[in-house]
Amino acid sequence: MTGGLGGYDAVAEANAQKSVLAIHWSRICERLKVEVGEVEYRTWLRQITVGPVDEDEITLYLPTRFLRDWVRGQYGDRLGTLWNAEVPAIRRVELQVARPATDAAPAGREDTPPVPAAPSPDRAAPRPAASAPVAEEPRPAEVRTDLAAPLDQRFTFDTFVVGKPNEFAYACARRVAEQPSSPGFNPLFLYGGVGLGKTHLMHSIGAELVREGRVSVAYMSAEKFMYRFIAAIRSQSTMEFKEQLRSVDVLMIDDLQFLIGKDNTQEEFFHTFNALVDAGRQIVVSADKSPSDLSGLEDRLRTRLGCGMVADIHATTFELRISILEAKATASGVVVPAKVLEFLAHKITSNVRELEGALNRLIAHANLFGRPVTLEATQDVLHDILKAHDRRVTIEEIQRKVAEHWNIRLTDMSSARRARAVARPRQVAMYLAKQLTSRSLPEIGRKFGNRDHTTVIHAVSRVTGLMAEDPAFAEDVELLRRMLES
Repeated sequence: MTGGLGGYDAVAEANAQKSVLAIHWSRICERLKVEVGEVEYRTWLRQITVGPVDEDEITLYLPTRFLRDWVRGQYGDRLGTLWNAEVPAIRRVELQVARPATDAAPAGREDTPPVPAAPSPDRAAPRPAASAPVAEEPRPAEVRTDLAAPLDQRFTFDTFVVGKPNEFAYACARRVAEQPSSPGFNPLFLYGGVGLGKTHLMHSIGAELVREGRVSVAYMSAEKFMYRFIAAIRSQSTMEFKEQLRSVDVLMIDDLQFLIGKDNTQEEFFHTFNALVDAGRQIVVSADKSPSDLSGLEDRLRTRLGCGMVADIHATTFELRISILEAKATASGVVVPAKVLEFLAHKITSNVRELEGALNRLIAHANLFGRPVTLEATQDVLHDILKAHDRRVTIEEIQRKVAEHWNIRLTDMSSARRARAVARPRQVAMYLAKQLTSRSLPEIGRKFGNRDHTTVIHAVSRVTGLMAEDPAFAEDVELLRRMLES
């Protein structure tokens, strides 16, 4: 009897400990939501489940290897700090991959302990069609080149250089490649300017899915989608076209903005989109603007495109351009001096594709003529490209663009008004004048109502600080920079 009571006490004690941990975790979750924001929390942290405590270490579980690695890298230290503040006896947090034995309990309510994942691949297979009572036999992994374009073998996750401007889009792409059709990520909508890596990420998703899973993948441009649809109408084979397209597990459409103004093609894409999503299939789309900014698309299509995960790829920073050039130069086997890489990263700022093309040209010249890569040779070989990027931005042009952006008068740039609605745009214009022109600080100050150079220094410092604190403000300034440099 004593042994039985002892066993009962042990179970009761374990349940009590789980309840206490759930309360602590619930408090931590509330703090995380405030710190990282609701969207960030739902995307990366909501799926964490609480495991056991072993001495001074608590184990947290995540459903996939990718999620575990991402959370460990981005939030690992913060999770440890929060747990220690909540329960001082806990000094370490261990993140592991696991899948719950039953339906996962919500974060903060660990009612069923998770079961560690088996050594099989972490990426879950696509869900079967919702209406099918029995799961279909999975098809062999394949790229459907019979109805789409082949994947480019050069574009993989391993060759994609990650930096601050593209890390969120990269993380979303990895998540889809690991767990297609997961809630919140279908569709995945990637958007950004030309040559920033959207197509690279789409090919990487396809390559990863085919390599690790048993899925069929179809990748095509929106233009090819339209031409295939028109050809099907002409040959009276629209039903066959629809059946082929809706039989794939993952459909990827590049450059969706091409469908603007093509109402019949939009209609067909809308129905294809609905059929695939309703059947639990994954859709990945790219465009040059966000769904809400794609004027010319039907409202119902824009709404559906925005209901999944929308990820922006920002313009590259100097540091990211250097990383891209270094990776490319290393892969080529040609020694490219750091000063040459820095020169290219400063000169070619708007387009990664053009940046890589310039380096390829430089490397080819070095290989063909057996000459070392020097700064002088770079200026000679790439004179036409560099000349095209040598457009001089004037302070007057900067003032006009900034005034238009914030809807103030151009004369306010040189006026004595100190109202925040005027002073802040004026500071941004000074900051951009310092960044984009070769004018000295006193010269810049004179263009802004004969202000002292210390005023310009203060403006640059203030804008730099605000950009670090406020992502929306930083995006406004970066948009103005891109407009002025284009």
